[in-house]
Amino acid sequence: MNPRLLGLICWGALILLHLLWHGWLAPPLNGSVLLALGLTVGPLLLPLFALRRSLGRALLWVGMLGLFYFCHGVVAAWGEPRARGFAVVEIVLCVVLIAALGWGARGYKRTPRH
Repeated sequence: MNPRLLGLICWGALILLHLLWHGWLAPPLNGSVLLALGLTVGPLLLPLFALRRSLGRALLWVGMLGLFYFCHGVVAAWGEPRARGFAVVEIVLCVVLIAALGWGARGYKRTPRH
C-alpha cells in the first residue's frame, strides 16, 4: 500500500474517531461537547489548508500533530478507564500514521534552491 494513502486513511480515521468518541459514544461528563470536539477535531482539520499547496506538506503537518495525539492517547488510556478502548485505537492510529509517513519520506531527496 502507498504510504501516503495509508497516512490519509489514518488521518481520516483519527478525525472520525474523535467525532465518535467525544461527540457521541463518550461525551465529556463535565463539559461541553462542542468544546471537546473543537479541541480534538479542530487541530486535525488545520492541515486541510495546506492541501491546496501540497499533499506532502499537509501530511507533514498531520505527522507532527500525530505526535500530540499519540501523547493524548497514552494519557487517556492511563488515566481514564472509561475511555481506554478509544485511547488504544488512537494510539494505534497514530503509530501507523507516523510510521507510514516516515516510510514514505525515506529516500526523499530535497532539490537545492538557487
